[in-house]
Amino acid sequence: MTVEQTDQRAALRQDDRGRSLARRRVWVARIPWERNRRPNVLFELVLILSGYWLYSLVRNGVPVKVAEATTRAQQLYDFERMIGIAVEKPINHAVDKVSWLVVGTNYYYSTLHFIVTIAVLVWMWFSYPGRYRPLRRVLYATNIVALLGFWLLPLAPPRFLSGEGFIDTVVKHGTWGTWASADVASYSNQYAAIPSMHCAWSLWCGLIIVTLAKRRWVKALGIAYPVATGFVVVATGNHFVLDIVAGYVALGLAFGVQVLIFRRPALRTPHRAEAGSGADADRVESSVTA
Repeated sequence: MTVEQTDQRAALRQDDRGRSLARRRVWVARIPWERNRRPNVLFELVLILSGYWLYSLVRNGVPVKVAEATTRAQQLYDFERMIGIAVEKPINHAVDKVSWLVVGTNYYYSTLHFIVTIAVLVWMWFSYPGRYRPLRRVLYATNIVALLGFWLLPLAPPRFLSGEGFIDTVVKHGTWGTWASADVASYSNQYAAIPSMHCAWSLWCGLIIVTLAKRRWVKALGIAYPVATGFVVVATGNHFVLDIVAGYVALGLAFGVQVLIFRRPALRTPHRAEAGSGADADRVESSVTA
């Protein structure tokens, strides 16, 4: 085979790859839910509520393996001590000494991951409809990745390691509404601690706020929120440091899935009228057929 023939074949393969990618972009641009119109609010409400119901159903349907989950938690904590990141107990004990702080962290843990996440979804729906759908997909994909973790790696929270001296701040201070409360614990799988979805959701919110917000103080809140959430989940004895890392990994995988399937980074998707419009599709299609 001559050099010219080799070059011609390489050029043909490159051209085929370019055409295939362009056709994929046409397909994505023409999907109805990728258009720049605001999603139907009733559909979104049904989707979110049913999605969370299914997530909770599967999460709480994970077989509870107390011995395995507790053993794995002890092993994880021992590993953290070995590498020098076992900061959970000092933080847990320090926060417990300040009554207003520990009660505040308990209520933070039980409420804000719902409130802030829903608020960010509503904000995007109103102000950035072109970014809403891909970022909502990332949130759903994160939950799916997390469910795999719950099934494959049941893990007890630090507060269940009775021999390590952790304080169950909810039980001690009688805080209502968190997963350790008697009236709530029976409805939630207590041994699904890895990955930390509080931290995954908070980082999802933080990235969106930092990327889209125009005011600096709002961007600062976007930075502070995942940091504060990481502190809270450790202070209340609900998660290990590596649970937090696993939550961030789950979110990263979800962003990767979005790019892999739709060939469009969620945080870089054009917003408002620029998002996936029919004109965009027409331009891409013309480039394919040219």
